[in-house]
Amino acid sequence: MKISDDCIACGTCVDSCPVGAIVESGEIFQITEDCTDCKACVESCPVNAIVE
Repeated sequence: MKISDDCIACGTCVDSCPVGAIVESGEIFQITEDCTDCKACVESCPVNAIVE
């Protein structure tokens, strides 16, 4: 999973991640290696910035 440059840094994905695998990285967010590929963040992203 990866967060693209389409990210608007709203933080919705951070709140939706059950394992805390999304962190701030400059002006956008980044998915860490703790990601379990549950795709909760994909469903929550309002701009579809999270891709596989």
